[in-house]
Amino acid sequence: MADTCITCDVAIVGSGFAGSLIANQLSKKGIKVVILEAGPGIQPNINDAMARFYAASAKVPESPYPPDLADDPATVRVGRPTALTLSQSTWQNTSVAYLDQNTDDPNRKTRPFKSTYERLAGGTSHWMGLTPRLVPNDFQMKKAYGAGQPDFPFLDWPISYDTVSPWYEKAEAELGVSADADEQRFAGITFSTPNYAYPMPRIPPSLFDQRVGKAVAQLTEAETQFLGTAAPVTGLRVRSLPAARNSQPYRNRRACAGNTSCIPICPIQAKYDATITLNEATNNGVQLIDHAVASELLVENGSISGINYIKYDEKSGSRVDCAIKAKVYVVAANGIETPRLLLMSRNQIATGIANSSDMVGRNLMDHPQYLTWGLLPDPVFPYRGPLVTSAIGDLCDGAFRSQRAAFRISLGNEAWSATVGGTGGDPQTTTLDFINGLNASGLNKKDFTQLADNSALFGVDLTKTLGGLISRQFRIAFSVEQSPDPDNRVTLSSVKDALNLPRPRIAYDISDYTKRGIATAFRMKELIFSKLGAIDFTKVAETDPGKFNVDGIEVPLTYGGAGHIMGTYRMGDDPKTSVVNSWLQSHDHPNLYLVGSGTFPSVGTANPTLTLSALALRTADKIVDVLPSYQ
Repeated sequence: MADTCITCDVAIVGSGFAGSLIANQLSKKGIKVVILEAGPGIQPNINDAMARFYAASAKVPESPYPPDLADDPATVRVGRPTALTLSQSTWQNTSVAYLDQNTDDPNRKTRPFKSTYERLAGGTSHWMGLTPRLVPNDFQMKKAYGAGQPDFPFLDWPISYDTVSPWYEKAEAELGVSADADEQRFAGITFSTPNYAYPMPRIPPSLFDQRVGKAVAQLTEAETQFLGTAAPVTGLRVRSLPAARNSQPYRNRRACAGNTSCIPICPIQAKYDATITLNEATNNGVQLIDHAVASELLVENGSISGINYIKYDEKSGSRVDCAIKAKVYVVAANGIETPRLLLMSRNQIATGIANSSDMVGRNLMDHPQYLTWGLLPDPVFPYRGPLVTSAIGDLCDGAFRSQRAAFRISLGNEAWSATVGGTGGDPQTTTLDFINGLNASGLNKKDFTQLADNSALFGVDLTKTLGGLISRQFRIAFSVEQSPDPDNRVTLSSVKDALNLPRPRIAYDISDYTKRGIATAFRMKELIFSKLGAIDFTKVAETDPGKFNVDGIEVPLTYGGAGHIMGTYRMGDDPKTSVVNSWLQSHDHPNLYLVGSGTFPSVGTANPTLTLSALALRTADKIVDVLPSYQ
């Protein structure tokens, strides 16, 4: 252990959702907590981030936050993956991309893992803010759908929906969730009382939400037979999607003003992010050490005895090796950085910390996202409201899950911002098309205007044409369930970062089970677009287009990442097949807790943030109970 050492009751690595929530709960009990944060600490305001966002030529999720998007990851002390590194030419180039996605196995094809993340105080500011619950069958996939299938890839969680439900309610209060409880009673979702109310009313549905709702309200059995549901689907309901976004003032934060920039940044902090809880925690006495990269966990007599970390200075480039000693340790560094730290800790245990099962880093999952976009026959006026206000969730569960993945359909209010032009999206791409006589968006054609192909416009003609086209744009995303696969994993790369620590190495693919879900999503997209009378502009991206079997025809489809990094240190009752128990406590080291969505044995179709927050609050209670035994 380094000479420079601090002591506390509980040491936490990472100040995102799980880390900040646990720290804040413990601080209320007078427990001395220290958080190690790899990136910058809490900033006094978001002005610098907003300035970076406005100036960025590429409005990708990482654009407001350091380090610079163009930096060589070998020169960056705290690296992160970015959307700009996921092109066909760069995703495996470690001089550009932080993640090493190369493979030495000639028998295994590694497809690009397309989700990104931040590493700074509360590194969740660029999330969309969506907080649906998992449905009850998500916790018991094998029991519900695996009968008679010895190779069914899912394990049941060691915890049920009913156990998590009261913690969901606590998390909804902490994050400030806007939703309508009656609207959310589907697929087995229940609440503690018949009169349960979310902290705030739902965000009102957009014009596009309402348009889709009318289009899918009445369907025929023949139209939906491909879904494979036990009962015919003769209509679907568009429901408001729960969101940690203020529909009215809440906890001294303003109501959403509809800026439609939830990703990457809410300019008024109407959307919750972890710095809100982190500020409360530090006001309660939690010590936050920023620019502090945990490099190794230490073990003594089977328990964690300390954490070595590197304290670096961004300007001078200097570094100091430090250590922290505590009674209880919590690692909350996300589904890639947590297994990376555990695997780097090999000086005392050759396989790494908490890894007697050889499950650390395995079963990496996301929600492969099939992104589609089109043009409606008449306006719905996007860019008014948050990015997403409503979704179709009724297809997230059913008997079909014995054979294929479920999906959730989210309806976008940001037109083509996330879909066209590669890095900028609309309205920039379409605007430049009509100014310069180009057609990158596909809209500058006589079929869609009364003009010639590739027209170059200015003045009234330009504004009238853009207004008539952009007001009709929409996008729909299908977030698809991914089955766990132990060969999808995080290991250590031989390529280093600027602190001479190994960068994460990723092996990733999707199963036939998940591919069948994406193929079904494609058919659902075709049905919805037909009902809307929409023109389909969905394109196959250059990055790994994959072939999907749709009614016996091989169709090229592209899936992206949802930013939901899950499954790499999963929970379970059996120490041979899992890393932590239901309290997120390490099977190997009783004073070590590994929290976050890396603990999920399966992923369902719900965004993971609410579930990981609920589990973190439950773990905090457990730590309060057991801490006196570590005197």
